[in-house]
Order: sequence, then structure tokens, then C-alpha cells
Amino acid sequence: MGLAQENCIPCRDGGPTLDDRQTSELLGGLKNWRVTDSHHLQKHLSFADFQSALDWVNAAGALCEQQGHHADFSVGWGYVDIELFTHKASGLTRSDFVLAAKFDRIGAKAPYEEYAHQSP
Repeated sequence: MGLAQENCIPCRDGGPTLDDRQTSELLGGLKNWRVTDSHHLQKHLSFADFQSALDWVNAAGALCEQQGHHADFSVGWGYVDIELFTHKASGLTRSDFVLAAKFDRIGAKAPYEEYAHQSP
């Protein structure tokens, strides 16, 4: 079963996070995501206009609510930046990768252009 077919699992405070090997393996199943500081998953999506970006965030937000796992979004004219990590565990868990894979399925329908977020 692929990551996108799994469901996010609620985490307890201080729950276990993934190590670098596990993170690297799971990252291979995602499209254009980047791990930063072994702590966050990030992705940048570009869209043709603001409405397209907003529509995508609304679809992703509904998915977050359905999964009980939430991302941080920054949205503006023609772009969405996504950041995922499990707050209660203070790091990356399998649920972050599951949600990212689900976002990739939305992303296949909407973005004008995709590329990995580059840190300054």
C-alpha cells in the first residue's frame, strides 16, 4: 500500500520521530518535497493565479481536517508554501509523509508548476 492510501495516526506528546534513514526512505515516495533540519517537510507550489492557489489550499485544508493532521500553509498570488511536521512529537512522523503523499495527489490536478522549496 502506498503512503497516499494510509491514514494519519494521532501522535502523543513526545511520540517517536523518524530517524534520518527512515526519513530518506519515505522521502523517495514523494514528489519534490524537501526535508529541512531533519525536522520539517517543505514544498513550494506555483499556480497561474491567486484563485487557483486558494482553491488548492481549501482542498488541502479539507484533507487535513479529514485526517486530523494539519499543515502550515502560506498562500499568495500564484503560490502555496507547505510545511509539515508533528508538533506533539517535535519532529517528523510517518503521518507527515502520509499527508504529503495525499497532497501530491491533489497537486497532480491543480498546480501550474511545482518545485522543491529552496531555503535562502
